[in-house]
Parts: sequence; structure tokens; C-alpha cells
Amino acid sequence: MKRQDFYFDLPEELIAQAPTAERRGSRLLMMQADGSLQDYRFPQLLDIVRENDLLVFNDTKVIPARLFGQKESGGKVELLIERVLDESTLLTHIRSSRSPKPGTRLIIEDAFEVEVLGRQDALFIVKVVGGNASALDLVERYGHMPLPPYIERSEDQEEDKQRYQTVYSQKPGAVAAPTAGLHFDEEMLSAIQAKGAKIGFVTLHVGAGTFKPVQVDDISEHVMHSEYLEVDDELVKQVAETRKAGGRVIAVGTTSVRCLESAAQFSEDGSLQPYQGETDIFITPGYQFKVVDVLLTNFHLPESTLIMLVSALAGYERTMAAYRYAVEQNYRFFSYGDAMLVFPPQDIKQEE
Repeated sequence: MKRQDFYFDLPEELIAQAPTAERRGSRLLMMQADGSLQDYRFPQLLDIVRENDLLVFNDTKVIPARLFGQKESGGKVELLIERVLDESTLLTHIRSSRSPKPGTRLIIEDAFEVEVLGRQDALFIVKVVGGNASALDLVERYGHMPLPPYIERSEDQEEDKQRYQTVYSQKPGAVAAPTAGLHFDEEMLSAIQAKGAKIGFVTLHVGAGTFKPVQVDDISEHVMHSEYLEVDDELVKQVAETRKAGGRVIAVGTTSVRCLESAAQFSEDGSLQPYQGETDIFITPGYQFKVVDVLLTNFHLPESTLIMLVSALAGYERTMAAYRYAVEQNYRFFSYGDAMLVFPPQDIKQEE
């Protein structure tokens, strides 16, 4: 398929620039197995979730990965951390008038220094110089929340520290939020469990590559960015129990999908097995899902790998029709936007 097949016209005013007053205050568009669309409010998800279902959440925690500083020579720099490599070393994007060379010292937030060690493709490896604090501690103390590029604010706000973070986040490492989870508050999580549904967790540290556009026309030629994930024994057991009880595996967000399907892909027999490591799985129409039954997700960028993933589960024509409907009905798009619950057709065909 072609990248342009996934284009849709999106008015700028539908791109959400701030969260709703309450986490659960968004709308929810449900796509049924027959392709029909129903408009709901997000709390009505509780009417759709059934006893014995398993909702799988990504428990990664967004780190305040944007840092500002200057070179020793005085030139301004901006760092966007891609990954914390170890106690003192970071893999990062660096924006400056000239790319810093190895050995260059950068003064960050007038508080600490890092030294540029070298390059890893388009990224830079930097090491914290001096002091006893770890790189992650310094980032947590002095960093800014890394809001997506389509949120057009010059600076993050205090509210973003809470709202661009899920209430169940546990493991620091992401530089972008698993946004489908932003709709849930503690009360709603408790209500889901009270219905007899289960909650499980995977971990995928979302990288800045999630915003990387597909630049090739033939999507089969796109090289997916790599991200770190963990699927543990407990989650594998929960999925098996859900299958035995006749429940559905509902992935909360595309990152949960990538975790579950990667862990199955890396096993010898295609069954879900514990996995810890990297994934660059690229899910497009024609992919046969091994674990995920239902997807809860936000609305994604035109021509993005994420809308391609949704199309793989829902079917291409159904997905594009749903997105056109969402635009017509003024749904809010992207990270702080509304949600979509996707049931795949029972007889979904592979689409080339």
C-alpha cells in the first residue's frame, strides 16, 4: 500500500491543544464488528467492558525529556532525550546552530554539565560530568515535559506534568505518553475491576520516533524505529486465563498492541511468551493479530504508522471511513484528544 492511501483532511482546529477538564471528559467513537459507528462519552466504556475481559495498559512513565542550555561558547542548545542509557549517559537529539562535536561541554539549565561523547546515527550520546546525581535524577529535576510537536505552545505548563502522564505510570523511560491511557482515572480503573474485568500491564518506553513521519511512498519500505519493551510472566498468565474464560484482550493504546504482538512474534510457536528487549514491529494491513482482540486508541496523524496499525485491525476502508466521520463530527485529535474503540470485523481480509 502507499503512504498517500492513509491521508485524510484534518482541520487544524480539531487538533487538541489541551486536555479536557477531567480525564474521563472526552468522547468515545466505537466501531462495531459490522463497521457501524456509535458516539459515546468515555465513561460509557464501562457499559462495553465485560466480565472476564482483560484490559492491557502500558505502565511506562514519561520523563521530562526536554532540556535547554548552552554551549561553553554561548550558543543555545535544546536537548530531547530519546533514551536513558545508564546512570550517567543519555541518548539524545540536539538542536543547535551547529552540531556539537565530541568533547563539547553543554551547560544544562544553568545547573549541570554534559559532555558530547559521539554520535549514534542522527542522535548524540552525552554523559553527565561531575556531581553525584544520576542522569535520570537530573532530568526529573530540571527537564520539561516533551509535548508533541502538534501542540503549539512555546512552553509546557504545570498541568502537563500530571495530565501528560497516566495515573498508573510506574517505570520511567518514555519521551511521549501512551495517550489512550490518559483518559483513565483511578475511579474508572476501580469500576472496571468491579465489573469482573481484569487489568494487566506491559511496558514500552515510547521514543520520539513515534512522531517520525513515513517518508517513502511504498509503506513496505519504511524502517520502523526501535523501542524497548517488557512483557512479563504475570501478563502472559492473565492472557491465558482470559482466553480460557472466554474474555477479550483489549489493548489500551497502540503501544500495548506493539508489546503484545511483538512478544508473540518473537516466540517460536507464535504464542504469547514473556519478552524483554527491543522491537521495531511495523503493523500494517494484512497483519494477522495473534493476541489483541479489541483496541482502544486515540485518533492519529494522517499517513502515520499508527493509523496504519489501526487499519490492520479494523480494515483499511472501515478505518478511513471512521476517520472521515470523526472529522465531520468534530472529534478532537491526537494526544489530548478523544478516543476510539475498535472491534475488528470477524471476516477481515488481508489487504495488499
